[in-house]
Amino acid sequence: MIRIYGQQEKGKHPRENAEMITFFNELRDKYPELAILATHIKNEGKRTAQQIEKDKAEGLVTGFPDIVILGAPAFVCEMKSKRKGSKASEDQLDVLEAADKNGAFACIAYGYKAALEAVEEWQSA
Repeated sequence: MIRIYGQQEKGKHPRENAEMITFFNELRDKYPELAILATHIKNEGKRTAQQIEKDKAEGLVTGFPDIVILGAPAFVCEMKSKRKGSKASEDQLDVLEAADKNGAFACIAYGYKAALEAVEEWQSA
């Protein structure tokens, strides 16, 4: 079961990269013991066919979640903008479902506040 935090809303909202920066700043401030174990997987962006082939050979997995925090269980989160229409791809859903089946705390969060809420729930479980 992939947990969903937050929701999409009409109106102007920060881009996903701005939400990501705020999330990691807040995580470092509120949970420094987790921040050292947390990373943002940069799995998007334009690449040449050669770069994609090389990245996949080196272990890149299409659809890997944006946020990974090591732990038992691991925390994996696909962060999306709160903008209407922002959604997870099929590859992202497949990876989140596989992570969940293998014991990870898997979720989608709309915005940094929702991602922090997910971290709090993960920590209290």
